[in-house]
Amino acid sequence: MQYWLFKSEPNAWSWEDQLAKGETGEEWDGVRNYQARNNMRLMEIGDLGFFYHSVNEKMIVGVIEVCKLAHPDSTTDDPRWECVDIKAVGSFPTPVSLQDCKDDPRLADMVLVNNSRLSVQPVSAEEWRIVCELGGYS
Repeated sequence: MQYWLFKSEPNAWSWEDQLAKGETGEEWDGVRNYQARNNMRLMEIGDLGFFYHSVNEKMIVGVIEVCKLAHPDSTTDDPRWECVDIKAVGSFPTPVSLQDCKDDPRLADMVLVNNSRLSVQPVSAEEWRIVCELGGYS
């Protein structure tokens, strides 16, 4: 299993929006960054990811699961852009802020800490464990 982080502006697509999709899930569409797209191409069904509210909140608020492999993004006719579908798994009891991640020396190499602009990014198994611990998620 691989771990990921998906960033979204809460006014565009929030954790509450994702939760409302239930088991059906939703396309993670609109990504127009090659590195983020390539990360989605690496994903497998059942991979888990953090759902991160960007902009003003800057915090990990929930966990998602990849429920459909990379496929053409329905929001464009440009064949370069693909996306996966994700579904909500659970909310973090205590959201974990970007500052929490930066303040924890164990997360010094985390992509979020070093390249917070990348919208879809990998998370190591150890980073996953630490962030879940910080957020009280089990």
